[in-house]
Amino acid sequence: MLPSQMPIIDLDGVARELAESGRRVKVLWQDSESLAFIARGREYRSEFHLNPSDEVMYMIRGSMNLHYREPDGSEGVAVIPEGSSIFTPTGVAHSPRFPPDAFVLVIERLRRPGELDRFRWFCPGCGGFLHEESVHIADYRVDPVAGAYARFYGSVEARTCKACGTVMPDERL
Repeated sequence: MLPSQMPIIDLDGVARELAESGRRVKVLWQDSESLAFIARGREYRSEFHLNPSDEVMYMIRGSMNLHYREPDGSEGVAVIPEGSSIFTPTGVAHSPRFPPDAFVLVIERLRRPGELDRFRWFCPGCGGFLHEESVHIADYRVDPVAGAYARFYGSVEARTCKACGTVMPDERL
C-alpha cells in the first residue's frame, strides 16, 4: 500500500467529476513544493498568465489553443491535442484557451512567499496593454483566475484602452 502522500489520481474520473459539478478547478495536491490540479476550459478566457514557476500542462480530454506573447509583444498560438503535453517556462505570458468539455492537468511549483502570479489583458482593437492583476497564491483552491477576472471585468476603466478607446466586452456573459 502506498503512503498517503503518494496519491494515485484517476484523471478521467476527476474530469468527469468537474463536468458533472460545473466547477472549473480541482486541486489534486498542494504539498511540499508541488502543486497539481485539473482545470476545465473557460470559453471566455482572454488574459495572459505570467507564472513565477515553470508549468507543465497535459491535455486529458480535448485540445487547447495556448496563446502566448513573444518578447516583441506579438502573439503566437500552440495547439496542444488530447494526450499531449507542453512545458511553459517561468515568465512566459500564456493564455490557455479551450472549451468547457476539455480538461487539462497542470503541474507547477507552489508559490514562495512574496511571489506573484500576474494576469494581463491586451486590447482587442489595437493590441495595446490594458490591465494587470497581481496576486500571491497561497492556496490554489480559491481559484485565483476567477478572482482576477471578477476584478478586471468589474471595472470599465480597466477594460478601456488608453491608446485607442476600445472597451473590451465582458466575455463572461
